[in-house]
Amino acid sequence: MLGFLKEPVVVTAEINVNLVALTVVGLISRLWGLCYPRAVVFDEVYYGQFVSLYMKRIFFVDDSGPPFGHMLLALGGYLGGFDGNFLWNRIGAEYTMNVPVWSLRLLPALAGALCVPLAYQILVELHFSHCAALGAALLILLENSLITQSRFMLLESILIFFILLAVLSYLKFYNLQRHSSFSGSWWFWLLLTGVACSCAVGVKYMGLFTYMLLLAIAGLHFWHMIGDQNLSNVSLLCHFLARGLALIIIPILMYLSFFYVHLALLYRSGPHDQIMTSAFQASLEGGLARITQGQPLEVAYGSQITLRNVLGKPMQCWLHSHTNTYPIRYENGRGSSHQQQVTCYPFKDVNNWWIVKDPGMQQLVVSNPPRPVRHGHIVQLVHGITTRYLNTHDVAAPLSPHSQEVSCYIDYNISMPAQNLWRVEIVNRESDTDVWKTILSEVRFVHVNTSAVLKASGVIGASLPEWGYRQLEVVGEKLSKGYHQSMLWNVEEHRYGKSQEQKEREVELHSPTQMDISKNLSFMAKFTELQWKILTLKNEDTEHKYSSSALDWITMDTNIAYWLHPTSGAQIHLLGNVVTWASANAAAVVYTCLSLWYLIRRRRKIYDIPEDAWQLWVSAGGVCAGGWAVNYLPFFLMEKTLFLYHYLPALTFQILLIPIVLQHLGDHLCRSVLLKSMFSALIVAWFSSVYFVYCTFSPMTYGQPALSATQLKDLRWKDSWNILIRKQ
Repeated sequence: MLGFLKEPVVVTAEINVNLVALTVVGLISRLWGLCYPRAVVFDEVYYGQFVSLYMKRIFFVDDSGPPFGHMLLALGGYLGGFDGNFLWNRIGAEYTMNVPVWSLRLLPALAGALCVPLAYQILVELHFSHCAALGAALLILLENSLITQSRFMLLESILIFFILLAVLSYLKFYNLQRHSSFSGSWWFWLLLTGVACSCAVGVKYMGLFTYMLLLAIAGLHFWHMIGDQNLSNVSLLCHFLARGLALIIIPILMYLSFFYVHLALLYRSGPHDQIMTSAFQASLEGGLARITQGQPLEVAYGSQITLRNVLGKPMQCWLHSHTNTYPIRYENGRGSSHQQQVTCYPFKDVNNWWIVKDPGMQQLVVSNPPRPVRHGHIVQLVHGITTRYLNTHDVAAPLSPHSQEVSCYIDYNISMPAQNLWRVEIVNRESDTDVWKTILSEVRFVHVNTSAVLKASGVIGASLPEWGYRQLEVVGEKLSKGYHQSMLWNVEEHRYGKSQEQKEREVELHSPTQMDISKNLSFMAKFTELQWKILTLKNEDTEHKYSSSALDWITMDTNIAYWLHPTSGAQIHLLGNVVTWASANAAAVVYTCLSLWYLIRRRRKIYDIPEDAWQLWVSAGGVCAGGWAVNYLPFFLMEKTLFLYHYLPALTFQILLIPIVLQHLGDHLCRSVLLKSMFSALIVAWFSSVYFVYCTFSPMTYGQPALSATQLKDLRWKDSWNILIRKQ
């Protein structure tokens, strides 16, 4: 029974020494001196704020993209024991001792280091020689810009890692297709492709470019499979479903999971709450949740409410009135109704309270049992403090003369009767009998007499003059087609009124609510709202000292100063290896020209290279040239502030194209032994120049050693580079 113990247990393994060596040198190049400088470097001032908020579980919204990349940076802080207590207010600020600098920078550095062996494997899977694959890996290893970007708490190296992982996984899957379909390794690489794609998109939306490219390549490959008569219809269906599961369903589920974890971690109220709806705010711990806890759910006749405009940008505001009236005449000579002002006020105030009144009854309290207000019901809104009715009439609004003025009616005994009836329309209702709900219902108020819709025009326009205390204008919008969010309101604070007397009611308006009811949103409701905010919330793009255009990137006519030592000449710049960038551009031009030449010749039935070499050339170009194009060309259509680091994913693909072109030239254009020898010598000389430039600029890649003013001037190889030189 124990006979198997008589023989030793032997485990054999194949080790690719090239791969191991490349991984080791990649780790050394990215991890060496990682804590230097112990100061905030460029966009660390931006991402660090989010890491601190994760540590404190405080909700935030970042309009730059999904949360997965931020969570990975926060993971580094968590592993290092960071408590989130650091003021991220300026570049160059020294880190305090509680900030684990090495841990915060570790994951980007690891991602950058692993890009080196990934580049090697991609070229091997594209069926190029190990020599070409080694060249691609070394070019990535010695690219100064990639080193700089991966050594700090930034996201580009993580994005590039997942992009390359997705490409490698798909190539391995495709190469297994012919002889190992539906095997364990086949499924592993197919599923890993989808996972890596979703991670790339989850780090930055730029990952979508490569994801779309891989979907297009997968679609093309499947199209070729359809023409394979050896595959049955059932087999084709299984292949189609497998790809749909791995490349579409799983990435979608993973993308949702990023937001699920993000929202589960950030459960506390924070400074970004105000751009979210009242329902979202109420689901967070603290903040609005403390105010709204215990409110009645259903709005009834006699309810005391505050009405928040749903748009919420550029600032949140509530329907408001005060005793002041509109001026008899405006500065432009137009007249007003001289009625009590109604505005949208961006702060919580007792004058934001309104009472929902039944037009057929005089009481301003909730009956027992309460009579809920439903979609389509007619109501009057009575201002809680002044007891005047919300009113609109055919008088031009102060700032929007095409719209009607909204006021609280004062009876001046003139021929201007009150018009204070409003129809409640619940926009997000499920049926026409829905009850008006606190926080959850988004409501339009349609004026019965004129059909105008109550709208916070000031939210998307200018504020009122001094006579209106710079508050935001509210109007009756005559043209009410559609449901613009500035026309939608939701009840935020709510209580059932109990006091009929005005004095008692004023005291009641200042007191907190008592009843207890939960208003938790579902995950999908939160996800939908947060995703919409990320896609639509745009910070004002301002010119940055180091911003650039997409045209500047190809020739590296720009740079970015990441950090400057406060006393010495030590500094860190985002600058690429000039020889590598020029070679990458040359490789792209050569590939394009050769491809066109081959296509024209093949059209004439002239085949300059064997068919297998042509297929290899096309497939490699589809991945590398295609990867460069999809990650670069879209920036010409973007209206946003651009920086040199946006080009790094495209550059990575372009670098992979260099050894592909060189091997092709050596194999098919250098036909004699002499030409091959000369070509090899040129490659050695060229690669030596790549290494020389890497060494020359490494002081500005790693920030050490400090350079003198003369040395810094010598490194300014282009007049457009902004090298920082201290005045003596």
